[in-house]
Amino acid sequence: MLSLILAAALLGDPVATEVTLPTLPAPVGGTLLAPEDPRAVAVILPGSGPTNRDGDSHLGIAAGTYRLLAEGLAGEGVATLRIDKRGIAGSASPTFSETDLRFSDYVDDARAWAAEAAARTGQPCAWLIGHSEGALVALAATADDHPGICGLVLLSGAGRPARVVLEEQLGPQLPEPLRSQAFHALAELEAGWLVENTPPILGALLRPSVQPYLISWLQLDPAALIAAWDGPVMIGQGTTDIQTTETDARAMAEAQPEAKLVLWEGVNHVLKVAPADRAANLATYGDPSLPLADGVVEDVAGFILQPR
Repeated sequence: MLSLILAAALLGDPVATEVTLPTLPAPVGGTLLAPEDPRAVAVILPGSGPTNRDGDSHLGIAAGTYRLLAEGLAGEGVATLRIDKRGIAGSASPTFSETDLRFSDYVDDARAWAAEAAARTGQPCAWLIGHSEGALVALAATADDHPGICGLVLLSGAGRPARVVLEEQLGPQLPEPLRSQAFHALAELEAGWLVENTPPILGALLRPSVQPYLISWLQLDPAALIAAWDGPVMIGQGTTDIQTTETDARAMAEAQPEAKLVLWEGVNHVLKVAPADRAANLATYGDPSLPLADGVVEDVAGFILQPR
């Protein structure tokens, strides 16, 4: 932590700039946080659900993870552009329709944000830092050797197909017959079929308006995507993460042996120190006063800035 303080003093206060991309059907917004003469720039891609540029959502998440990460990286000389997803916060619009949303829209946005971030900071390319579902967005954005992406940092990302991870997450929480109904619906969606008459209690996950997006998401295999990427990639995973696990991180590392795998002991999904106990772990999701775990910023910055 002392190194961050000293670096910040030498670099001066970073400058925050509001940025808007004129995408269709509605513009999307973000915040560029840049130190003087940045050594690199990265786009922070948010996780699933209504997650805003700071890493928070109205579903009870107020950890400020992306804001804290951006501030820490600025202290190390790395500029960041953190974004509001389509339809969320500064990217909200009356023309946005959840029914029309597809995973490929987030991929297109990631590529556009990377180009914008590089142009605004005078860098030849931008890094993609994907958190949770954002890790899969980052991986998908590298398809077809898309130019303008320096490399990837995948934090708390799923290393197995989404249906496998969702069933693992939902299984212990759902009693029968809800568990079987949810698993059947996910199998149908993965096969490309819309599902009718889902139980109202499962509406947050399986509501009709989000099903087309789920179909587009469930087709993707992160291990296959990372195996096809030959650029720099770091995989960061906390050992007390109750959403994704070390199994996911190792699945990606096995698929791409050149990747750097970093495991943070006692760190959870929002990159903060937390016990394995579920209630205590989740309590950190609503506490923005808690700093990111030691090592997270340093490891990410060190990987981005290492000579290549």
